[in-house]
Amino acid sequence: MPAPAAPTPRSPSRTEPGSWIEVARVFSRLGLTAFGGPAAHIAAMEDEFVQRRQWISRDEFVDLVGAANLIPGPNSTELAIHIGYRRAGWPGLFAAGVCFIVPAVLLVWALAMAYVQSGSRVNAPAILAGVQPVVLAVVVQALWRLRSSLVRSRWAALLAVASLVAVLAGVSEFAVLVLAIVTSLLIARATVSDDAEGGHRDLAALGAVAATVGAPMGAPAVFLSFAKIGSVLFGSGYVLLTFLRGEFVLRHAVLTDAQLLDAIAVGQVTPSPVFSAATFVGYLIAGHAGAAAATAGIFLPAFVGVALTAPYVARIRGSRRWSSALDGVNAASLALMASVVLLMARHLAPDPIALAILLVATAVLVFTRVGSGWVLLAGGCVGLLRALL
Repeated sequence: MPAPAAPTPRSPSRTEPGSWIEVARVFSRLGLTAFGGPAAHIAAMEDEFVQRRQWISRDEFVDLVGAANLIPGPNSTELAIHIGYRRAGWPGLFAAGVCFIVPAVLLVWALAMAYVQSGSRVNAPAILAGVQPVVLAVVVQALWRLRSSLVRSRWAALLAVASLVAVLAGVSEFAVLVLAIVTSLLIARATVSDDAEGGHRDLAALGAVAATVGAPMGAPAVFLSFAKIGSVLFGSGYVLLTFLRGEFVLRHAVLTDAQLLDAIAVGQVTPSPVFSAATFVGYLIAGHAGAAAATAGIFLPAFVGVALTAPYVARIRGSRRWSSALDGVNAASLALMASVVLLMARHLAPDPIALAILLVATAVLVFTRVGSGWVLLAGGCVGLLRALL
């Protein structure tokens, strides 16, 4: 008589809820170790929560990635918040987001203080002068890697070109993105038959983009500016560079291009979201109050967006209309990233060494497997060596 078959192993973590303390512990560790940008963060979460802990299935994970792409804000942070909600409900939602963000924010905050205190020293500006071209090279690398996934159709390519021309002509990046959203929805409505209702209110707030006033930038103004950016920013975290430049370099004139590149560099070399660069910018503008206001403003829309959409992920992900519309939004985001590289590279052109760093760093990042952290370190060493010589 054959022996009875062994029971199939069951993965209780996929069906049984966990505690918010468990969520906080895991995401605190990821917040301290997740280097490499949004794509690396997503890969780390797939390994941690699908492969190792089996909190969710691969299909569920893909659905959550898609849902994060359908709302504005930092995608990897929104994915963390979604996973926290799936694991431990509303307490898990807040625990995952806060614990993933806070380690990087505190580190960036400390670096911003050191940056201001060491600004008069020779070494710090020299190192950062070598790092700044590498930051642009990192954005070029992101453009290269994302080109096929962000521009998936002929009309999306045309929209990307039109968006790039508009930004280079001086049109506000907020206006370009809102127009891209409207155009995408009109095209999707004309070409896609889809009666799904899920998620149709996700982008309603985008029509309320307000013009920034010219008042001095105290903490409340910093908060409002960053909340506005966080409410309309789709795509890679590097699109943030475009919005920060338009808001704080061109519109308010409270930062220089060099300071902005330094902020993005700090966000790049620290763990967790690149959006933590907002903390650095806020500190430069309005001290500790500005850092706190910028951090709250840039990340608040992500929590709100996930809280509104998390219970309806399946319906949002299943809407072909919104998926089609997202193609247009992503194409415009790609154009915004390209525009900031072109505009800021102009400032490097008179400096042959900075231009050489940009070209070499771009080649290394695009055509080799060397990580961006090593290239940023090399750029800083070149800048320091240049100053010493």
